[in-house]
Amino acid sequence: MGLEAVVEEIREKGRSEAAKIRQESQAETDRILAAAKKQSDVIKFAAEEEAAKQSSRLVGQDISAANLLVKRELLNTQKALLDKVYEATLSEIAALPESFHREAIKKLLAEAKTEIPKGTIFCNSRDVTAVKAIITEHKEFAGFSVGKPVNIDGGIVVEGEGGALQIDYSYCTFLAKVWESGLKDASDILFG
Repeated sequence: MGLEAVVEEIREKGRSEAAKIRQESQAETDRILAAAKKQSDVIKFAAEEEAAKQSSRLVGQDISAANLLVKRELLNTQKALLDKVYEATLSEIAALPESFHREAIKKLLAEAKTEIPKGTIFCNSRDVTAVKAIITEHKEFAGFSVGKPVNIDGGIVVEGEGGALQIDYSYCTFLAKVWESGLKDASDILFG
């Protein structure tokens, strides 16, 4: 075997060894790249999932805020409507004929007399004449006098002698009691 053959054999071994190293290196590179891609995919999936969760949460918050705003506006509108109904009811009662107010005052005064036998009757200016007539016509109310007109829609306020006791039988007070006790029912009827 000549020197050339030995050199050729060494070269062949070197090439073979270099190819093997390249092949192993390529395999290691492919394995590292595959692991990196797999890790990259996991990170990308987690990021997309987190972004979807955040987006969903933000959309949910926006929807909740919008629903709350709509509900608040609806409740404000309903309250305004109920306030109008309340005011209209007072106006309708105030517009009833004088005979209604006179009869109502007579019944209210009889009720008040059970707690305050003598005192001063206060009413609005529209009902002063009716109150004076009731006191004059009915002896059981002789212990009462008529005070200055007060700012009420109707009914009476009776004050005992010395001002220690006062009973408010104004229409507004009665309507407020009825309104409080029936507000839920009225709201259910009006707004379902």
